[in-house]
Amino acid sequence: MVNFTIENVLIAASDDYATVDVQIVDGRIAAISPNLQVIGTAIDGKNKLLLPGFFNAHTHSSEMWQRGIMSVFPLELWLAELYDFAPLDPEQIYLGALGTAVETLLSGGTSVVDHLVLIPGLELETIAIAVRAYTEVGIRAFIAPLIQDESLTAGIPSGESAQSHEPYFRSTAATLEIIEEAVRQFHRPDEGVSILVAPTGIQLCTDALFEGCIELSDRYNLCRHSHLLETKAQEKLAQEKYGCTAVTHLKRIGFLSDVYNGLRQRTTLAHCVWLNDADIAILAETQSTVVHNPLSNLRLGSGIAPILKYRQAGINVTFGCDGASSNDSQDLLEAIKIGSILHNVTDSDYQHWITPRQAVEMASLGGAKGLNIADKLGSLTVGKQADLVLYDLTNLSLLPRTDPIGLLVLGRPTNVVDSAWVNGKQIVADGKVTTINVDQLRQELFNRSQWETKRKSETVAQMEAHYRTVMEL
Repeated sequence: MVNFTIENVLIAASDDYATVDVQIVDGRIAAISPNLQVIGTAIDGKNKLLLPGFFNAHTHSSEMWQRGIMSVFPLELWLAELYDFAPLDPEQIYLGALGTAVETLLSGGTSVVDHLVLIPGLELETIAIAVRAYTEVGIRAFIAPLIQDESLTAGIPSGESAQSHEPYFRSTAATLEIIEEAVRQFHRPDEGVSILVAPTGIQLCTDALFEGCIELSDRYNLCRHSHLLETKAQEKLAQEKYGCTAVTHLKRIGFLSDVYNGLRQRTTLAHCVWLNDADIAILAETQSTVVHNPLSNLRLGSGIAPILKYRQAGINVTFGCDGASSNDSQDLLEAIKIGSILHNVTDSDYQHWITPRQAVEMASLGGAKGLNIADKLGSLTVGKQADLVLYDLTNLSLLPRTDPIGLLVLGRPTNVVDSAWVNGKQIVADGKVTTINVDQLRQELFNRSQWETKRKSETVAQMEAHYRTVMEL
């Protein structure tokens, strides 16, 4: 393993900045102090800012193939269109994961949580392909195979009408067997790849699937991940299915974070737009983490999650890009900016607003807490693993010189990542990913796609009238 010392680099101090040297030995931060002896390779940190790597804490890598073309629909109809045109080619899965990793890295992320859409009949192959892609790039990967056991139409409330749904093509038991086999084959946290149990959400999953995931999570000490109350329709559906809120129900069946073998903070919940005060209290009590996906929530008209309320309640919050066809990018700095300043209109008390430094901590330590690895990652702390990002403060989009973190979070930084390391291994140098050929990736993405305009989704045509009726549109 390569040892190195970053010299004369700017880091955030308590309420200011300090110029220090940072020693990395055997993949860990060994010392942070001015005027350290150089160990290993010397790296010039002058006029650069060093931060812990951010977490892209919720995305779907295969959606890259549909970005820019998805219709202007709310989530339920958008999903119907997405599924009609979902990529079923393993090579597309591979390239989508590579692209997601590269865009995440070049916007400050060193870890990605991929709520991975599985090709029917090739589920384990899909996971293996994503593992290969993320391993080749060198980003830290938390692969959360997206599973459900109910058909798409079950995700829309019935309202006054009786609705029947096609049975899902794969049994609950078979789905859980796939996840258990994925854990056996691919769960290697020490090598930078973790498997999560990840039912898509209450809208398309039975209690049996949630309970099977809880059992696997406990047996193999896996983190849990799910969508939660992304839309008003899901709030209505929960009342139909359970006679209570989705959060109350998930707590009742034991899916939310709880103490297990002395561990906490291991359930991350994407979106959380439609929660009431009692729900918020439950998330705080169970130490669950909210993954804020502001861009997709705006793109799909889902609403604005009450993030300031969550923070005031003591809930851990971090950021995700969401998939690249509901965002439509994987620019983590953009998600952090929008996810911070969006809430200045939701609470007139400016003392509750998110500062740039708080945003950076949410994106780094907040992500680590949600995945139960805050003792290993998420801050510039001696002893932690060296997942680090170096930003070029001479870049035009970060000038003139004011507050470096303010410029990074509140500005529109472009091409500002100079270097990045994961577990002490450098995978970005001089602003370029060094582990794969990005020009070749660009060419492959170009060659395997074509200019398109509107497409017609048969599933949307079948579902739209009922959706409009039940949502009173």
